[in-house]
Amino acid sequence: MTDVSRLFTRVPHILHGFGNKSALLPEPLQPFRTTMPEKKQVHGTRIVDVREPQQACGETDGLYTTQPGILLTVLTADCLPVIFSRRDGKAIAVAHAGWRGLLDGILLRMAERISQDDSTNEWVAAIGPAARSCCYEVTEDLVARFIDNMDVPKTVISPRYRHLNLTAIAEHQLQSLGFHQIDRTGSCTICTPADCMPPKSAGLPNDNREELVPAFKYTSFRRNSQQRAIDPTHPGISGRNQYSGLIILP
Repeated sequence: MTDVSRLFTRVPHILHGFGNKSALLPEPLQPFRTTMPEKKQVHGTRIVDVREPQQACGETDGLYTTQPGILLTVLTADCLPVIFSRRDGKAIAVAHAGWRGLLDGILLRMAERISQDDSTNEWVAAIGPAARSCCYEVTEDLVARFIDNMDVPKTVISPRYRHLNLTAIAEHQLQSLGFHQIDRTGSCTICTPADCMPPKSAGLPNDNREELVPAFKYTSFRRNSQQRAIDPTHPGISGRNQYSGLIILP
């Protein structure tokens, strides 16, 4: 089932959704696939204004539009997908925010773009499925970089030793940037199980079990890397990242 934000379901004139392994592009957004801008995500902070369907945007991790009928999306597999909308649904935006993007200021850049036309107080935001602090173990040095470079409480950044809470960091940043209504949608991309799994007696080969009937709800780069380290023949995630996004209805 597609993850949706209760906050965004109250915004008029838009459709939105967060993908998973069962529907990489959320089903409500699939009819608009051909309108998506072309882009290459690079864990950067560049924000592009989208003015027409299929616009060539180059290297970018954030998109902004006031045009109806253009589907804005980001691809993720543990990083944060963050979607934005004016409360009246007349402008929307998306951001791909991994740990690099958060440190380098992708959410600040988005707030600056929105503020060129508007006030962030008039916008809502939703943070989608991503690696959560339960599973996102990193180096001590990376935790220290966040603590030293971000105006966020240490207990928010790392509630457990060597674990980052990217979702809480992003929410804290968004609040400080003037987004007063923020929703957390979905769950941990690394450990959340699929909604339904067949019993072991179903006879699926062990090596192909997750591919035929997913054991996990979301695509995860971290989990896949761990699986491939154990078994190099385990398939990679190329082409299987999930889309998250939204569109102003025509």
